[in-house]
Amino acid sequence: MSTALERIGRLHRRSRGQQNGQLFAFRHSNSYNNHSRKSSPDHYRPSIERFEMRSVLLCILLVVSSSTPGYGQQPKSITNSIGMKLVLIHAGSFTMGSPEEEIGRKSDETQHEVTISKSYYLGVYEVTQEQYEKVMGSNPSTFKGAKNPVETVTWDDAVSFCKKLSDMSEEKAKEREYRLPTESEWEYACRATSGSAYCFGNSEDSFGEYAWVGEGALGTTHPVGEKKPSRWGLYDMHGNVFEWCQDWVGEYPSGAATDPRGPGEGSSRGFRGGSWLVDAPGCRSADRRRYGPSRNIHCLGFRVAMALPAKQSEATSSK
Repeated sequence: MSTALERIGRLHRRSRGQQNGQLFAFRHSNSYNNHSRKSSPDHYRPSIERFEMRSVLLCILLVVSSSTPGYGQQPKSITNSIGMKLVLIHAGSFTMGSPEEEIGRKSDETQHEVTISKSYYLGVYEVTQEQYEKVMGSNPSTFKGAKNPVETVTWDDAVSFCKKLSDMSEEKAKEREYRLPTESEWEYACRATSGSAYCFGNSEDSFGEYAWVGEGALGTTHPVGEKKPSRWGLYDMHGNVFEWCQDWVGEYPSGAATDPRGPGEGSSRGFRGGSWLVDAPGCRSADRRRYGPSRNIHCLGFRVAMALPAKQSEATSSK
């Protein structure tokens, strides 16, 4: 609120300066000199004051329209009813997959152009054990810790969590529908405009600053958010635990694609991001893994995605 008022003040002072300059110019114009005996500056004061009031009202409207969600703008981040923070990921395009020379590359990582046509929200952190327990009433994790990522969950468990969270009264009231990210949404967010192997570059020298992985993880998960975030403010996109994605796993398309969602059916669901159990190449942005939807393991968890609520989507499309 204070920031908005400061902006109004700046705009108002600017408006006053323009008005004073106009009045000064008028006083020194031929028109003013010719009529100075008949008119004084006070004669024009009421109209200037009316103009000034209209300027102030216009400044207020401009500030409100530029800072209030619902006027065609979404909040950059939200915190939901269970304390889960999500950040807005803007629509865009990127190269999905990996170049042939990338260390650790697999044959199913063929590069292709992908467009994410709609903005969406993504969890800043992996779902924690305390969040999972709030929604599901249980904690299946092998490595216990309230702030540690939940793991030993199946794909079915993760989807059930998203549905139950969406059905909570406070979330329903705000039209929030949670789901798992698609593989393309996950990789797009992980890369955060980076075309390199990791969100921070190609070198593994800085890996310990961004990820719990390999020997540095000491054979266990760790509380979320303890390492550096990506440039889009996402933590643990590399390491800690693998993360389930929405898609059935299949071959990538041969050409460019918009909002790909994998095949319509299959036997395995995808997961991404690496974990404490693997080495750095297994945590690459392009690395793909798969598991049956009813299987679980102590290095596999998830983070949630959320489409823009309908009202915000309508506001965006009408801009």
